[in-house]
Amino acid sequence: MTTKSAVPKIETTSPLDAIASDIGLLILRVVFGGLLTAHGAQKLFGWFSGYGLEATQMSFDQMGYNPGELFGTLAGLTEIVGGLMLVLGVLTPLAAAIVLGTMLNAINATWGPGLFGQGGWEMALLFGTVAATLAFTGSGKFSLDAGRPWERKGFVWGAGAVALAVATGIFTLILKWVL
Repeated sequence: MTTKSAVPKIETTSPLDAIASDIGLLILRVVFGGLLTAHGAQKLFGWFSGYGLEATQMSFDQMGYNPGELFGTLAGLTEIVGGLMLVLGVLTPLAAAIVLGTMLNAINATWGPGLFGQGGWEMALLFGTVAATLAFTGSGKFSLDAGRPWERKGFVWGAGAVALAVATGIFTLILKWVL
C-alpha cells in the first residue's frame, strides 16, 4: 500500500547549485579571515578598540609567554598574515596551518577558566576548527588559489596542514617553557 503525501514536493534546484559550496567557502573565508585579521590588528596597532602592541606584549609576559615582545608580536602577525591569506584564498592549507598553530597556543593560554568560563578557550577552539576545516576543503573557486598550479586541497594537504600546525604549536609551547 502506498500513501500520497498531502504536502507536494517543492523543486528547489537552481543553475547556481554547482557553485553553492564555493559561495559558502567565500563567505566563510572573508568573514573568518577578516575577523582574525582585525583581531591581530587589535594586538599590533590598537585598532578596533584593541590594546596595542605594548599592552599585548605585557599581557603575553603575564601569561608566561616570555619574552612578551617576541610572542605578543608573533601572535599579532600570525593572526594578520593568516587572516589575510584566508580572505584572499591564497596558499590556503598554509594559511590554515598558521591560524591553527596560533589557536593551539591560544587554547593553552586560556585553558584555566575552562571551555565556557570568562576568558575561556571557546573562541580559540572555534577559530582553530574553522582553520582546520579550510585546510581540508581548500578555498573554493572564488579565491586566488583556484585553478592555479599551487592550488592545494583534500585529505593529504589538510592532514599536512594540521600536522604542521601541531608541530609549530608544540614548538612555540616548548619555547615558552624554555625561555
